Amino acid sequence: MTENTSGGAPEPAKPSKAPEPSGVDLARVALRAAKDAARARGDAAQQKKQARRGGLRSGARADGRDPMALGSAINRLITERGWEAPAAVGGVMGRWPQIVGEDVAKHCVPERYDEDERVLTVRCDSTAWATNLRLLAPTLVARLNEDLGHGTVKLIKVQGPGGPARRYGPLRAPGSTGPGDTYG
Repeated sequence: MTENTSGGAPEPAKPSKAPEPSGVDLARVALRAAKDAARARGDAAQQKKQARRGGLRSGARADGRDPMALGSAINRLITERGWEAPAAVGGVMGRWPQIVGEDVAKHCVPERYDEDERVLTVRCDSTAWATNLRLLAPTLVARLNEDLGHGTVKLIKVQGPGGPARRYGPLRAPGSTGPGDTYG
């Protein structure tokens, strides 16, 4: 506020306006917009011409038609398809010995990951190791979620060693479970 020199009430200060662009500035903006539009039209015409000649070919300078690096292409595919969680869990399966330790990794191997139920299935080579891994499961789930993101793994399903394969053949009685069914 400025004070009136005649002794009256103070006058409000005039707000300062931003300087309006001059004719030269307006001309520069218009020229830049025209160049951008012409470049876009030229690029589209060039692409149509190259398509008629038998495909798009890259020139001396890098542009969007150049081949993509393999890592970039794979990352783009994973993102487009929504495979982030399964790919991350696959990475965990590759780093299994670092996550669970060498001793456990020698006896327990991750087999599969169910993305819908968020369950990691692990097979152990003995019932003792299966019991040990069941006791470690909550700690492993926390460690995996810390590495992969919260909620990626909800449960670790531990399976013991598989029995011998059942062989069904012409000399088997239907419904028979083998020689054990006659002894008890």
